[in-house]
Amino acid sequence: MPTIKNDDAVVRKAPLFNALDEADSDAVIASMTKVKVSKGNTLFREGDTGDKLYIVLEGKLKLGTSSPDGRENLLSILGPGEMFGELSLFDPEPRTSTATAVTDARVAALAHDQVIGLVTQHPQVSLELLRRLAQRFRRSNEVLADLVFADVPGRVAKAIVDLGTRFGVQKDDGLYVNHDLTQEELAQLVGASRETVNKALADFASRGWVRLEPRAVVVIDQERIRKRGR
Repeated sequence: MPTIKNDDAVVRKAPLFNALDEADSDAVIASMTKVKVSKGNTLFREGDTGDKLYIVLEGKLKLGTSSPDGRENLLSILGPGEMFGELSLFDPEPRTSTATAVTDARVAALAHDQVIGLVTQHPQVSLELLRRLAQRFRRSNEVLADLVFADVPGRVAKAIVDLGTRFGVQKDDGLYVNHDLTQEELAQLVGASRETVNKALADFASRGWVRLEPRAVVVIDQERIRKRGR
């Protein structure tokens, strides 16, 4: 089981702590509550009241939305040290996405009134939060541009590169990317049908660029995949 010390080290990776000294960071961490979320369970749903900011301690969660007819769109996959739920700090409207555990996961939660107190005492914290929101906005623009201009294989390759950067482990035979996603979830992530995404992955495998494994991919030729994802 992860130790408190390890939890603290993971939490400190979040942008919120870039503007805090060690004493203030310790105080904030001590005030956070820990929440366990079993695989497949939801932490919050689209439309819920947003009153907390979260940092992933262990495992993976996905943020997604659904249409009235039941179709789902996967916005992002989050791993240890990544922060989410901060949007409602600046816009007190209902949650815009659903957070679901892809694996058994644990998160640290910080109430919004505590975050507002931090912003008041440490104005630099607000700049870090705004920087995080700007990054999200830029990422949304990139996703929109990819949907318009990039073909499905290009989007799949780009997703592999992104997942590899955050979750990949370099091994002798290549970069092992344990994304923990089903084929359907991977398709939702790139905004395409499962059949089209599977065809792209099979093509990459036939070219010797990747090796496919259950809920994982081993990137053998990282340069080729990177170029295909541009």
